[in-house]
Amino acid sequence: MSIAKEYLWQQMQNPEFKQNFLNEKARLDIEYHLEELKRDIAVCKPFNELIRKIDQIERLVQHA
Repeated sequence: MSIAKEYLWQQMQNPEFKQNFLNEKARLDIEYHLEELKRDIAVCKPFNELIRKIDQIERLVQHA
């Protein structure tokens, strides 16, 4: 295991760190998907593709 992976594994044993890490990951995932959706809207992607991306974001929010 690399040094970084070992360090992350050790940090994840701390419940406070783990919760903060997972919250930040969820926030960044949602932010990324929203930016992707904005780009797709700007280039007039098909309606069904936009709905699929909205559904993905909705699932991310529900699990955050």
